[in-house]
This record gives sequence, C-alpha cells and structure tokens, in this order.
Amino acid sequence: MTQPRLGFIGIGLMGHPMTRRLLAAGFDVTVWNRTPAKAAPLGEAGARVAGSIAELMEAVDVVLLCLANTAVVEEVVFGEGGVAQHGRAGQRLVDLSSSDPAATRDFADWLESECGMCWVDAPVSGGVAGAEAGSLAIMCGGDAEDIAALRPLLAPLSARVTHMGPVGSGQVTKVCNQMVVGCQAAVLAEMVALAEASGVDATRLVEALSGGFADSTPFRILTPRMAASDFADPPWHLRTLLKDLDMAVAQSQRSHSATPMSGLAAQLMRAHASRGHAEYDPAILVEAFRPVGEGDKA
Repeated sequence: MTQPRLGFIGIGLMGHPMTRRLLAAGFDVTVWNRTPAKAAPLGEAGARVAGSIAELMEAVDVVLLCLANTAVVEEVVFGEGGVAQHGRAGQRLVDLSSSDPAATRDFADWLESECGMCWVDAPVSGGVAGAEAGSLAIMCGGDAEDIAALRPLLAPLSARVTHMGPVGSGQVTKVCNQMVVGCQAAVLAEMVALAEASGVDATRLVEALSGGFADSTPFRILTPRMAASDFADPPWHLRTLLKDLDMAVAQSQRSHSATPMSGLAAQLMRAHASRGHAEYDPAILVEAFRPVGEGDKA
C-alpha cells in the first residue's frame, strides 16, 4: 500500500518535532509555515519546503495543521490562497491544533462545500516532550473510515489514538483534558505558596507526594518550576492554557453544563496574564499567591 503524501502547516514548538518524526518514519512530507525561516531546518532534514499553500496542496494527499488557535486555523484554511481555495475531493485535512469545537464543526461543513475535502479534528496532549518521543495522546473527531485511514500516519506521533465521535468530538475531549490541567495548575500554585508560607521546603514536594493520590503529570512538571521560580524559556505558555479554559467555558454555555472551577481558573489566569505574564510558563501562577515583594523572578 502506497503511503499518503503529507503536508504539514504550522512549524512551531509542536509542529517541528512531529514533522521530524513523520520524516523519520519514511513519509514524504511537504511543509509550509507563515514564517519561512522556521521551516528551513526541516528542509535540511528531508522535507520539501513549499513556497505557498497552493504549492503544498498540489503535492499532498493529507494536510496536517498544528496552529496557535481557532482564528489562525480559519485564516490558513479559508483565507486568501488558503487550503480551501486549493484543495480537492479525496484529500483529507487533519487539525492537530486545539480549536473551538463549534467552529470546528462549521469549518468541516465549509471545507466540504468549498472543495470536497473531509475534516478530522485530532488535537493532541503530551506537550513538546510527547511530540519529540512520539508518545502523544491523540483524540479524534470525524468519520470512522477517515480515522481508520489516518491511523498509520498518526502512529509515529502517538502512544494512543482514540476516535471520540463525529467531527468536533476530538476538540471537546481536548477541552475536557485542559479543564483538568488548568484547574490543577491553579491549585498547584496555591499549594506551593502555602507550603512556602508555612515554612516547608517546596522543592521537596514532588519527592514527598509522588506516588500518592496528589501525583499527576502536571504536578511533576509544574511544582518544581513553581518552587524554583523557573518561568522563562517555557515549553508551553500561560496564554495557551487560558485560551483552552476559555473554550471550555464557551462550550459549557452551549451545552448548558456548569464549569465553575474551570471558569475560576480562567479568571485567575486572565488576571495574571494581564500583568504581563502571558508568555511565561503557567508555573508563574504561583506569583499570584506569594506575598508582595517575594518571588517575581521572571
């Protein structure tokens, strides 16, 4: 069976290592990025670097997106010179971004009507480390036939691919994931600040609590960074987590489902982001709970 020719749009923190893994697995990959310099190293690694989305779409069977937010996805797909303008029936689009579920469903209908392409939402969890190791959790929304056809190309990226239902279901599942992560980030900040204020060495919290009921991946990643006031050069950003929690609240309003904890966590993050911390690691939330004059080492 001939492998599909892949296009990858969005060569950022996640897109770069995912593309490298696809190249290492033997896939033919063409890349395009709004900032061409970010795609150049992948050209040296064996990818073809397209000069435009039109050039990329001409050369591929499946196009994968890994973009910052819903607005950027809309621009890249439906903007002037975008995917929809140059796509054709039989091609598939896989959105690995974390996008709004309702918008995703609209985008899928729009894309099919524009050019006959099908849409699969496939947001990921596992961060940059997961992208580099090929151990991402991928949650998919779309037709069963499309998901089955895409599993071989998602295999080099993931430890697990789960079909959650029709288009948009993957994005709803990612929202659920981020609700847990975001609320944990907020309470971890409270916890570290409380430990410090009580005279406990917060740098030993992971050692003390690992393996117990409080243990989790966010706990093991964020707690040491909070305790050390290590906020710079982040593998992810406060603004990204805030964006995802805002999508959770929006989805709760559509679904008439209460999300008070996620809403509160979002407001805490919004307040901290508005103070100039949006580009820092979410660990910087601990500064919101430390006494004034302490910490703030970002």
